[in-house]
Amino acid sequence: MLLIFTQKVTPRVTYAFKHLFTRILGIEVRFTTEIEVFISHTGAKISYGKQALGNELFFQSHGLLNQMGIESVDVTVKEWDDVPCFFSTSDKSAIPFDIFSASFYLLSRYEEYQPHVKDGLGRYPASESIGFKNQFLEIPVIDVWAYKLKAVLKESFDGLIFPKKKMKSAVIANAQAPFAYIQKGVYRSFIAYFNDLIGLRFNSILNRTRVIFGFQRDPHDTFKWLVNVTKNNSLKLFVFFLLGEANSFDESINTHRKRFKMLIKTVSDYHQVGLLVSEKALKNNEILKIEKLKLVSITNRKLLNSLNLNFVVNLPEIYRNLVELEVEKDFTMVYENVVGFRAGTCTPFLFYDLDYEIRTPLIIYPISCTSKGFNRLSPNGIIEKVTRIIDVVDSVNGTFSMIFSNQDFSIDPNNKVWRTLISETIPSYEK
Repeated sequence: MLLIFTQKVTPRVTYAFKHLFTRILGIEVRFTTEIEVFISHTGAKISYGKQALGNELFFQSHGLLNQMGIESVDVTVKEWDDVPCFFSTSDKSAIPFDIFSASFYLLSRYEEYQPHVKDGLGRYPASESIGFKNQFLEIPVIDVWAYKLKAVLKESFDGLIFPKKKMKSAVIANAQAPFAYIQKGVYRSFIAYFNDLIGLRFNSILNRTRVIFGFQRDPHDTFKWLVNVTKNNSLKLFVFFLLGEANSFDESINTHRKRFKMLIKTVSDYHQVGLLVSEKALKNNEILKIEKLKLVSITNRKLLNSLNLNFVVNLPEIYRNLVELEVEKDFTMVYENVVGFRAGTCTPFLFYDLDYEIRTPLIIYPISCTSKGFNRLSPNGIIEKVTRIIDVVDSVNGTFSMIFSNQDFSIDPNNKVWRTLISETIPSYEK
């Protein structure tokens, strides 16, 4: 146990310290505002504030953790042992920046509350982030900082025991369009045939006919392969299904059909399934409740996981709605087309509501990348880049998570790289 002295224990202070010390490093912390208690403590202890009390291990504060609300914050990135950092402190501090304020800034997504121009889908662009602008988006800097902090603590306190940790991996499948041809209904199938005919896409007509009449498997129905491969290599698999309206006519299916429900139920027997929150549900909590009830009625299980359609994160509204519906984990904290750690960490963390200044029970699962983040790379280039990201996560015993589409695993030469990743590359780190 580590005792921490600070003049005021704010929700921000407990949130930042517990993520670094407890979630990442695995040690418990206790806070005190009483100097006498701190001085008399014979175990490991540090102080945090503007000035040190004496000769203790002291970490100087920037001030962000004692503030309320959202203000304009000046961020200047420097380096600490070749690792980017910000919120510099004086040489009186044990490390040259306020690691706790910097971590809070990234975890709370403070920058996403600042004025910015959204992209065409209403999302916070990666190009606006401090990580992208300063070339550290592909580094889980908070976890790297934490392990450097661990070295500082071990040097000062021999008796402080840190538990051993191991990297974890997870594969997330976005099943926005679980079928290419079947389960569309007569009207949608007729329109699709007509469009293929007008576009002279005769191969598509032939494939659609073969699938509809049961002569070949629907190319998007890769779930049996996914379940089997992850079952054999012990990878954690999360599959997210859309129960609301799709964005396009082509992707729409009848969610009331028995085969669609059986698919969800079958997958849920082996792995965790979650709700792919529709565009309308992102804007309307009542629609979100209806979509949740639909999935619960199919699986007969509590809804634990959610992923937002098109990776839209409207802070803080959508997360508040998920908290209200008692959803436990969200998997949307990623930039769809840019590889990297959006919140600067590869360790699951709790959503902090900056408006209400409270730590919520909603766990945000940090995603390292999506398959769409590698569009300009060759298969070898993709493997190399993913391996590089996993190596960084492995070095800090974090969680590597990647989002795919079920279509990524269809029988197509261009999809071989995605199959290789989850059948060979990622599982190799689990051994």
